[in-house]
Amino acid sequence: MRWLFSVRFHLIAALALCILGAAGLWWGLTDRQHTWLRWLACWMLACNVVTFVYYGLDKWLAMRTFFFRIPEVTLHTLAAVGGSPAALLAMWIFRHKTIKASFRILFWVIVGAQIALSAYVAKLLWWN
Repeated sequence: MRWLFSVRFHLIAALALCILGAAGLWWGLTDRQHTWLRWLACWMLACNVVTFVYYGLDKWLAMRTFFFRIPEVTLHTLAAVGGSPAALLAMWIFRHKTIKASFRILFWVIVGAQIALSAYVAKLLWWN
């Protein structure tokens, strides 16, 4: 049971679910054309589903005062790799991780960095 406390375990499990979900979506929903936009859409959908489930699971564990929880670094990593819309939705729906200031500040820093990166990539691709 020690592995349940491991940050590494939760990070690997969460990212593996994102990768497997994206690959499954790409395999099942696309005609398997190798375009970055289709892969990105599959990745975003998978990451957002996994992120929403992880926030819900952490809230469930918090309400039942279990001896282990999902590490915050895992929740932030899921937001950083593309799950920030689902993280925001889950924080609102589950009313989870809305009080702790250090968590919220880092979350909004991640969202700000994603917006800046998206604007930069959009500028390079379309407005150049």
